Amino acid sequence: MTQNSVLLAASLTLFAGLATTLGGAIAFYAKRANTKFLAVALGFSAGVMIYVSMLEIMGKAKNILIGALGDKAGNWVAVAAFFGGMLFISVIDKFIPSFEESPGAPQTIPEAKGMGSAGAGAYNRKLLRMGLFTALAIGIHNFPEGLITFFSTLQNPVMGLSIAAAIAIHNIPEGIAVAAPIYYATGSRRQAFLWAFLSGIAELIGALTGYLVLASFLSAAVYGIIFAAVAGIMVFISFNQLLPAAREYGDHHLSMLGMLGGMAIMALSLLLFM
Repeated sequence: MTQNSVLLAASLTLFAGLATTLGGAIAFYAKRANTKFLAVALGFSAGVMIYVSMLEIMGKAKNILIGALGDKAGNWVAVAAFFGGMLFISVIDKFIPSFEESPGAPQTIPEAKGMGSAGAGAYNRKLLRMGLFTALAIGIHNFPEGLITFFSTLQNPVMGLSIAAAIAIHNIPEGIAVAAPIYYATGSRRQAFLWAFLSGIAELIGALTGYLVLASFLSAAVYGIIFAAVAGIMVFISFNQLLPAAREYGDHHLSMLGMLGGMAIMALSLLLFM
């Protein structure tokens, strides 16, 4: 293993992760007072997370765990990890103080849907909390993805390039999922871009951590459990926060339109590099 091969692996992993920042930038091209766009964007975010969780991440988790533990045990552990991820994020959601309780939280979307400034401020705080939870979930998801990209490149640079390209494409809508609610809540492009960047840079952090410290401790079963738990986290956030908020900012049809669009784009991004 040469220094050049390690550098190439790190570069491809960084490229894949930072595609989230491109998605984050896309979220800025709308007027923040346009709550219809926000409803579609939140539905889009939910569609991305539900599709990639149920059809991609959960499938990977089952395949990995069945290979490591056998058919019956692998399926049971995958399902347990999926619901364990949901339980984990629901406990965090319940016990971490809500932004709605913070008097200093930003109040920036004016008179959304005819609400007074206090009501608009409460919605903004919910959006901020939602965006940060989404960034957390995607960052956790990107951590093992970085390991996969990095070690695949070390093994076979051509395979690593194709994996990095596929991950980069589906990281773009994930960047939108992180940046849109944070931008609408705070009005700060810089803050939204920063969180999209941090959720993406987790890919490189995961790769380098795995290379330097964790490689000898990580097993196929651990990978599978992480993937299944992250799928559960992302599905919980989608149904508990993103879709209800999308309906609050726009009608049911707008949230559904956004969700279907998010699913379709994520599906296309995965099909392009099968």
